[in-house]
Amino acid sequence: MFELLGVYFQYPFVRYAFLVGVLIAFSSSLLGVSLVLKRFSFIGDGLSHVAFGAMAAATVLDVGHDTAVVLPVTIAAAILLLRTGQNAKLQGDAAIAMISVGALALGYLFLNVFSKSANLTGDVCSTLFGSTAILTLSKADVWLCVLLSAAVVLIFTLFYHRIFAVTFDETFARATGMKADRYNLLMAVVTASVIVLAMKLVGSLLISALIIFPALSAMRLFKSFRGVIAASACLSVLGAAAGIFLSILASTPVGATIVCMDLVLFVLCCLAGMCRGR
Repeated sequence: MFELLGVYFQYPFVRYAFLVGVLIAFSSSLLGVSLVLKRFSFIGDGLSHVAFGAMAAATVLDVGHDTAVVLPVTIAAAILLLRTGQNAKLQGDAAIAMISVGALALGYLFLNVFSKSANLTGDVCSTLFGSTAILTLSKADVWLCVLLSAAVVLIFTLFYHRIFAVTFDETFARATGMKADRYNLLMAVVTASVIVLAMKLVGSLLISALIIFPALSAMRLFKSFRGVIAASACLSVLGAAAGIFLSILASTPVGATIVCMDLVLFVLCCLAGMCRGR
């Protein structure tokens, strides 16, 4: 088994895929803890559908580097979701459902009406569930992922206490004079950026798993915010690495395999939490 993995890892595109997969999983897990605790975990699902619609538009327009189109659109959608979620007439979950379903439908409609691809079904399935896109990463994609991961770590390091306050009691944070809107906006922009990169790893329909599963698994083991973040990062990286290794050995879809590994880790953490009486 190790000899076979060694053979595969001789190829640069496999090493790129592994590095990007681990970094995306790590970044998603850090963001996921705050999103889950704020009961806004499905923002990943909503933004991934928006990213799918933007990618469909970029494909129809034959844009060379689709990230240049997908990233700004997804960030704009994150800001819009943040604003509409604060509207008393349109709650956060309703805004996510409306925007995500609308973007998904428009993207699929664009691909059906305007696309010139001979394998439309395969292209759509690859975008939704992830496939070989993770194996076609360029050095620019890898460096972008490295820089984004470094930015996520830097943000959590510099603004840890503020993120903690906004996550658990946003009303109290505002009362102390903290600019909670700025930190919510920062989290939304970073989340949108991570989601755009994660589409090539697990596809747009499975991105929520990278955000939700590690955070929920860590909460079964630890009670402190710091402990949950650390455990979530470790579990997410472990799930991504194991999923990529297994997908190479068993020739299974990368995205679905990673999500299944995250699910297995969640079940194990639940059992461990039950044994510890949590």
